[in-house]
Amino acid sequence: MASHARWKLARDEKVAQGIAEDPEVERRREEISLAFDLGQAVYDRRTALGISQTELARRAGMTQPQVSKLELGGTVPTVPLLARLARAMEAMFRMELFESSARVTFADLDGTTPEEAGAEPPAPERASAAEAEADAGPGRTAATG
Repeated sequence: MASHARWKLARDEKVAQGIAEDPEVERRREEISLAFDLGQAVYDRRTALGISQTELARRAGMTQPQVSKLELGGTVPTVPLLARLARAMEAMFRMELFESSARVTFADLDGTTPEEAGAEPPAPERASAAEAEADAGPGRTAATG
């Protein structure tokens, strides 16, 4: 079996020779790339918060295996799931699409990402009383998993 590096090198050589890739293959490649970017953004925010996959799953109404699959890029989440994840991670979800690239982040509610230090974020809305109650506990600890 060819390693990822060999496969990518072979693809790059074909592109350099002017051999076009099948549009369906390119579409699928972009979808896979987006799934990995989304998974990485969830992982980055979860670890920045210091919570486990199990705790994130509990907060977002998911299972730990679902969180794991999402973080590994094995699935493209729906918009409602992205909203639940953002609430569960006390964050704003942002996706910037340009050409065939995407930038995905879960930013602090106060907008404290380095490139947005001066920007004013929109005011967050609470979706339920359960979220407000969950946010009230100052000494939450993460479960293992």
